Amino acid sequence: MGPRHDLPDAKGGAVLVYAARDHEPQHDRAVHFELGKRIARLLGLEFEGQYDSTKAYSGRRYFLPSDTLIGIAAARDLGIAAETDIFGGVAPHAFIPTKAITHPLLADNAYAPQGWSRDFGRRVRDVVLQGYTSFTLEDARQAGLELLNHGVLRVKPVHATAGRGQVLVSNASELDQALHELNTVRLSDCGVVLEEHLDDVKTYSVGQVRVANMVASYVGTQRLTTDNHGVSVYGGSDLIIRRGDFGALQSLDIPDDFRSAIAKAEMYDRAASDCFAGLIASRRNYDIAGGMDAQGKLRIGVLEQSWRSGGASSAEIAALEAFQADPDLQQVRASTIEIFGEKAEPPPTAIEVYRGEDKDLGLIRKYVTVEPYGN
Repeated sequence: MGPRHDLPDAKGGAVLVYAARDHEPQHDRAVHFELGKRIARLLGLEFEGQYDSTKAYSGRRYFLPSDTLIGIAAARDLGIAAETDIFGGVAPHAFIPTKAITHPLLADNAYAPQGWSRDFGRRVRDVVLQGYTSFTLEDARQAGLELLNHGVLRVKPVHATAGRGQVLVSNASELDQALHELNTVRLSDCGVVLEEHLDDVKTYSVGQVRVANMVASYVGTQRLTTDNHGVSVYGGSDLIIRRGDFGALQSLDIPDDFRSAIAKAEMYDRAASDCFAGLIASRRNYDIAGGMDAQGKLRIGVLEQSWRSGGASSAEIAALEAFQADPDLQQVRASTIEIFGEKAEPPPTAIEVYRGEDKDLGLIRKYVTVEPYGN
């Protein structure tokens, strides 16, 4: 890791939102701008909105991309060479920042794109659920048939978020139908995941952020809500955020399932850093599921990683603001809340991050709360 340069300097500089997705939902873009303003204050820089390649910026440039940036050379062209240049991450290949890396191929000779790491799958096999990643429909079908021998499975498009796009499969006919309906445009370079299904699922969030010479790590759980189309989707996270690394987080008096989730995320995180050369990430988030498998046994495993601004980022930044304001503060409880429609009101202490009519999702409101925790 190179020298840190998060502290403001005489030359100043700018925090810039970078559009890294073909389609940017209106509510996500608004939240990125809000986060950009707050990160700029943490760094002592100016917020200058969305990056414009035709504009000459003076001083330092710090980027907040809407997705993980793909390609080390492309990132360096922007001036991103280390985690101190970005809130989010840079990956050398398109499949790396997706859930595709979580599972191995069905066979060592199965097709995989350049940059695939067979070692990563071996290193994380004890911290993930049972599953496979495939980059062809034929391999996906064979992987699905193998998993069906053990119970119901999920077919998971690797670019879907908030639980959308997943298909539950219980027999070969349903598997064929799911694969027939799969969008295969990015199948050969990004893949599809086939993974065991769990019942009575509890989803944990474990993560770490590094901004403005501060490191903060967290653990907590996610909530589901119903969107304006009646679909059950991500509704926010309730987090314990501790100043320091994962070891500092483990030193807290927390439940055993939280400890297990942290340990699994840390192993996954370390393996990713070791196995994918060139990976940069100042924001690391891991979704971990706990639930009952087809044999009625409790299973806990990492589902996927997020090396970009995500649903918990409002809470992450709010915690860093609290830590920067009070050097003696060691941990806080922070929550993000997402509400669709007019059906519910947030807690009275919540700070509104976004409220608007998104053309894709309808009326959506986003909030964050922060309060002391065990200090």
